[in-house]
Amino acid sequence: MSQQQHPVSEFTDSALSGLRSLVDVNTVIGDPITAADGTVIIPVSKVAFGYASGGSDWPTSRPDVFGGGTGGGVTISPVAFLVLRGSDVEILSMPQPADNTADRIVNAVPGIIDKVLKSKKNGEKE
Repeated sequence: MSQQQHPVSEFTDSALSGLRSLVDVNTVIGDPITAADGTVIIPVSKVAFGYASGGSDWPTSRPDVFGGGTGGGVTISPVAFLVLRGSDVEILSMPQPADNTADRIVNAVPGIIDKVLKSKKNGEKE
């Protein structure tokens, strides 16, 4: 005997499918933009999303009576731009408040990359 999918599962599947279509790797690392002088600019964004769903079966003699709903939201914030000029790479950070650990880590990335690039150029190990 096959079981029919519960209505809250249908709500959840539908809402999450919509959120997945909004958020993919191209949302975080954007499509490269090539300037007239050959400079390539790649946008980098922070993506956050939330989702909630709920429902209730009502006590009736009909099994198809159900009340429920879902909701979700997505926030996309630009955090930096990678600028490639020939063999040089530069990160231009967008100023943002560092409210939590994840934000502080993202804000520290440009400095770390600069150290790695300088170390490579100098042939030193840090």
